Amino acid sequence: MLLKHTPQEIVERKALTINAAKTCQPVGAMYAALGVHNCMSHSHGSQGCCAYHRSSLTRHYNDPIMATTSSFSEGASVFGGASNLNEAIRNIFTLYDPDIIAVHTTCLSEVIGDDLVQIIKNAYKDGRIPQGKIVLHTNTPSFKGSHVTGFSNMTTSFISYLTKSTGKKNDTVNIIPSFIEPSDMSEIKYIMSELGIKYIMLPDTSDVVNGPMDGKFRMYPKGGTTKEQIAAMGDSKLSVGLGVIGASDAPKLLNSKFKIPMEIVDLPIGLSATDAFVNRMHVLCGAPVPESIDLERGQLLDAMMDKNQYLSGKKVSIVGDPDIVLGMCQFCKENDMNVIHVISGTPTPKHWEDRLAEICGPGTYIKTGEGADMFLLHQLIKNDKPDLLFGNTYAKEIARDEDIPLIRIGYPIYDRFGQQYMPVMGYRGGMRLFCRVLDAILDRQDRDCNDEEFEFIM
Repeated sequence: MLLKHTPQEIVERKALTINAAKTCQPVGAMYAALGVHNCMSHSHGSQGCCAYHRSSLTRHYNDPIMATTSSFSEGASVFGGASNLNEAIRNIFTLYDPDIIAVHTTCLSEVIGDDLVQIIKNAYKDGRIPQGKIVLHTNTPSFKGSHVTGFSNMTTSFISYLTKSTGKKNDTVNIIPSFIEPSDMSEIKYIMSELGIKYIMLPDTSDVVNGPMDGKFRMYPKGGTTKEQIAAMGDSKLSVGLGVIGASDAPKLLNSKFKIPMEIVDLPIGLSATDAFVNRMHVLCGAPVPESIDLERGQLLDAMMDKNQYLSGKKVSIVGDPDIVLGMCQFCKENDMNVIHVISGTPTPKHWEDRLAEICGPGTYIKTGEGADMFLLHQLIKNDKPDLLFGNTYAKEIARDEDIPLIRIGYPIYDRFGQQYMPVMGYRGGMRLFCRVLDAILDRQDRDCNDEEFEFIM
């Protein structure tokens, strides 16, 4: 009954989005700020905006998300929010004592046109910001881009404000991820450590939104990239962006400001993409690949070969963030699955869609940005039904109405648990992802088969 009135006939829409396949920039900016140690994320806009963004992240991670707001009233909406932000800065440092306040805008403050550069500059000049403390900002209008864009913008702003160079390069590698889970950040860090490569990851939400329950409340968990580490990124020998769409801007800024060579690679989802990441680190850093990594690769490859007959030829539809979507397309193709629909609400350049088409092959419907929404995905599925659907919680209505197994991946996931603890990246994450997909297919086979085909050994 949820979406039964979605028409099968697809009509081109130019000015209407129905059930967007994304969320807004401030969510990504808030999440990025959580990945910096002793940093308070601040929403410069109305109280309701901040409440929504906090609740969205809290529901996804099942952890309390700390953030503050300028709490715009009617007066601030007319005359600007400078006084609100100045009062907020004073209160935040007095009550919560962070090292950094990371300010991001909302639709309201963007439409008003608040000059945050000038407001923050005057706050320093007037002594509202205590000695040794930092206030920085990024622009994140909700009517443009997506949470992936906001994550990228905030990450870039940390570098713009804090990164310096002593003029002496060291052996450290800057790792800059796109909007991914803390579990996946942990997996990337594990691979880098196994390769013996010194690194700085920005941002790093591991041990922040997936920390342990030890009976103690911490306004600022122990994890996150420190301001000293961010400052030192200007002396690194290399910057690696993990995700073409969500992690390109920060390495480009480091390259332009400090002449640090950069590499932009795909998220290491599945065998081939993880191979590419490990091999690139091996070549660029001269790091030998240890036996532990070879073992994990061999185990994943063995599983793929053992159960290929169950995945081969299955049709799949994928919806979500562009870097995750591309990784999932690579994962599906290396397991001989056919990707028939790819939808992402985040705007992407044409060369990204061309690359997706090259990975998926002819006949795959690919659409991103304006008009790429859940309504369109449902119409596509009504015309060509897949065997599996990959997407976040909002895809469950389509999965239920069309009776399709849903593999939950991406942001947000409100109705299942574990994404913050169990990765889908790297060889170990690839094994978990492979098992989830295989289980969904075999569960469906058990459900639908005749009695005489109901087997114990599959």
